Amino acid sequence: MSDEFAPALLTINGAIAEVRLNRPKALNAINVEMAIALRDIFAELAQNTEVRAVILRGEGRVFMAGGDLNYFREASDKHAAAVALIEPIHEAVSLMASLPQIVIACLHGAVAGAGMSLAMAADLAVAEQGTVFNMAYAKVGNSPDCSGSWSLPRLVGVRRALEIALLSDDLSAEQASDLGLINRLADKQEHDVEARKLAERIVASSPAAMTNIKKLMRQSHDNNLSQQLNAEAEAFATTAAGENFSEALEAFFERRKPVFRGL
Repeated sequence: MSDEFAPALLTINGAIAEVRLNRPKALNAINVEMAIALRDIFAELAQNTEVRAVILRGEGRVFMAGGDLNYFREASDKHAAAVALIEPIHEAVSLMASLPQIVIACLHGAVAGAGMSLAMAADLAVAEQGTVFNMAYAKVGNSPDCSGSWSLPRLVGVRRALEIALLSDDLSAEQASDLGLINRLADKQEHDVEARKLAERIVASSPAAMTNIKKLMRQSHDNNLSQQLNAEAEAFATTAAGENFSEALEAFFERRKPVFRGL
């Protein structure tokens, strides 16, 4: 399979990588091949010490319409089919969440089912006006995957998360912004530009600081206060010993912009 027809594509331009969901004719619905491709891409990025920000976007008219329902409809053993799909896509989500880089979801069109779960699993999210969000799982008689049940209550609270998941009503981009599901609401056709601006700001910041902020925030729900204070102390001291912290201090007192290097 040529890269052009791969179900997910990775391109790297300097310190910014772009991961593209590449099944536009199927509205980027996840099938086993896409799940495996995403898992392998995020595993590759985890080893890349040059990339500092990752933009996740969908080709075609939508970000992602969810899982590939035709795949399940045609499966004689639906339990086995579910396992074959969920294992690699859950590995991909876990890898994405633990990447040292900051992942920015760039959203348009429909963001539904697994697509909404994947978008919520990213570190930051930008959507253009007109984007429609829907958890959608209840509409096909099933429950969330791809960390949707983990991310949604953390972003909006348990009561609102239950409403969104149980009723599966459409949410506009404006509603998603009000609920905290996205960080930026861009004008039509400007979501790529806004995502790139965020990525460039991340790249211009201290790599160690960005990585440690992400790690601390993501582990905070699993720690008690004492554990989190210890994690903060260790991260701060380790980062303070690096050259970028010294550069930031010198830049502050010299009233100039710091120049950060490395991961």
